[in-house]
Amino acid sequence: MEKNFDRIERLRREIHLHNWRYYVLNDPLISDGEYDALMRELIELEKGHPEWVTPDSPTQRIGEELTEGFPPVEHKVPMLSLDNTYNADELREFDKRVRKGLGKVNPEYVVELKIDGVAVSLLYEKGLFVRGATRGDGHRGDDITANLRTIRSIPLKLLTHEPDLMSIEIRGEIYMPKKGLEELNREREKLGKSLFANPRNAAAGSLKHLDPQRVAQRPLDIFIHTVVGLRSKKYKTHYDTLMALKKAGFKIHPNIEVFDSIEKVIRYNDSWAPKRGGLEFGVDGMVVKVNPFDLQKILGSTIKTPRWAISYKFPAEQATTVIREIHLQVGRTGVVTPVANLDPVPLGGTTIQRATLHNEDEIKRKDIRVGDTVLIEKGGEVIPKVVKVILEKRKPRTKPYLFQKKCPVCGRGLVRDEK
Repeated sequence: MEKNFDRIERLRREIHLHNWRYYVLNDPLISDGEYDALMRELIELEKGHPEWVTPDSPTQRIGEELTEGFPPVEHKVPMLSLDNTYNADELREFDKRVRKGLGKVNPEYVVELKIDGVAVSLLYEKGLFVRGATRGDGHRGDDITANLRTIRSIPLKLLTHEPDLMSIEIRGEIYMPKKGLEELNREREKLGKSLFANPRNAAAGSLKHLDPQRVAQRPLDIFIHTVVGLRSKKYKTHYDTLMALKKAGFKIHPNIEVFDSIEKVIRYNDSWAPKRGGLEFGVDGMVVKVNPFDLQKILGSTIKTPRWAISYKFPAEQATTVIREIHLQVGRTGVVTPVANLDPVPLGGTTIQRATLHNEDEIKRKDIRVGDTVLIEKGGEVIPKVVKVILEKRKPRTKPYLFQKKCPVCGRGLVRDEK
């Protein structure tokens, strides 16, 4: 019993650290898959020991921290998170829960790509864009209206006079296209600045600028995926409402499909897994929703998640290659990060030639050496990470990597931050 309690405490500390690195610093240390594994372990342990659940547990929160410099804004309807599934059987379990909640009704599902970006809420009154906010903690977010007004795919005035749509709140995902991120990282590298690890962090970091003019210089875009609080007898389903919003000027992803069975949903999800790398934006899964609004209302929500929607996460993308060199990269703040130069390998629609090694401890823990064959993982990351060394392929007489003691730029001695 004591071992489970100690493990729960360790998981909470570790997840809090990774949340801070991901949401506040925009500098993640682990992949989304590794983070999800930690969270799922914590969820299962807390299910087995509900008496140990605390209000400050990562499982009890919805979103990210608020940002200093932006006024907080209350969401009229909470911005909930989605439960995750990772395989077909878990989607079938979701379908069973939906059917149990609806009785004899046969549910219809709408399926969309899950864009790897930043969730925002957009409020329109009398057809005009009046406010935009981040998810925040799900109840309160940052008012980033001025920054969102710089994104040209967000209409400032709706292209409709239809009464049901004139005053409406919608949610979407702000993202940065892959090409835009690659160009941005090239510029940052020239300036000696730290690179964004993935499209989501690039988008989040861009939206946190207090100067809208700087935000306007970033290649940000949006896809609308949800409408909340709609009171209309005309629009009775999620799909029909999105099609109406498209005509009103919103950017809706074209690959949205409606299915009458979970097996068709599963086949559609599986068809997208190998194609995601060819998209111009990051995608980490699919979102499955009960389509009719009246059925969504019957199913309702928990404190954290809607019972009528769930996400299906794609497995992380991996490949093997060889480390040819390890060099140190100096970021804008002076932080030195080891980076591996690799034999070029195709992964996620691009050719990968570098992978982050994070820090000296990471190199020692995984015993990463020049000449090693390694498994790399991209997921949503632009700069992949080394998952592990394939020891069976290690060549004889390789030597452990010795971390340099001097800065490669100025030649001064490196100082380790022990915080």
